[in-house]
Amino acid sequence: MAHGNHPFAAVLVDAGGHVLIEAENGYMPARDATAHAERVLATQACTSLLPEVRTTATLYSSAEPCAMCAGAIYWAGIGRVVYGLSERRLRDITGNHPENPTLDLPCREVFASGQRATEVVGPLLEDEAAALHAGVWDK
Repeated sequence: MAHGNHPFAAVLVDAGGHVLIEAENGYMPARDATAHAERVLATQACTSLLPEVRTTATLYSSAEPCAMCAGAIYWAGIGRVVYGLSERRLRDITGNHPENPTLDLPCREVFASGQRATEVVGPLLEDEAAALHAGVWDK
């Protein structure tokens, strides 16, 4: 949020627990609605990491990846996703905010429609993850 972005972030960790990539929401300054932290991270992973590293990596996200981000994670071949705030609860928090018209489509459903498995864990620490959004979507 210090950079004027929405309170979303993601980190990619290898099988040994080493941080490979960190990403924040990239909405500002260009107002790029597709620059979600998970999508930005997936793009960076595709261009900088071997497929075998991505397959065994875990993407940790402050919120459940939306349908767009889940698609990017799937196409990047990232093997596991762990998230805090569920997409449904995020939608309850944001309402129909013009900068975040949240899709109520669980990432598990997006991944289940694919041909390779993507493990999903979450929501975890949902109240703590929701606290990051306090007052943000009222503006």
